[in-house]
Amino acid sequence: MSATNDRQRIMVIDDNQEMLNLLNRTLELEGFEPIVVTDGNSALTLLDEMEPDLVILDSMVPGVDSLLMLDLIRGRSNIPIIMLTEEYDMETLRRVLSLGADDYIRKPFSTRAFVARIRAKLRRTRPEVRMSQ
Repeated sequence: MSATNDRQRIMVIDDNQEMLNLLNRTLELEGFEPIVVTDGNSALTLLDEMEPDLVILDSMVPGVDSLLMLDLIRGRSNIPIIMLTEEYDMETLRRVLSLGADDYIRKPFSTRAFVARIRAKLRRTRPEVRMSQ
């Protein structure tokens, strides 16, 4: 990518095409550059090549167990990771956070809350990021 492109890259790892379409469109409309990946193996390959600013990781990813995927990403980078989950049991959520996720969002969710959480994580890691109106 050119140094003149200042759009932040958000990698979305999910195998649900409907969810990917929604997240891709939402991120584009909010000024981000989405990197859409449908399986864990491709995500690991692209992680180093694309250097995303944040990762959205679904709790059910084909090719690699999502908790292993979380651990592998965390082992390579301190990049913010937000888990998407349908799980409501507190033990699973506690485990996800203890393995290195920065946050989790339960499905279904509001796209406004989704974007607000992304921006909050990006502000923490890159203070020059400002909320858009």
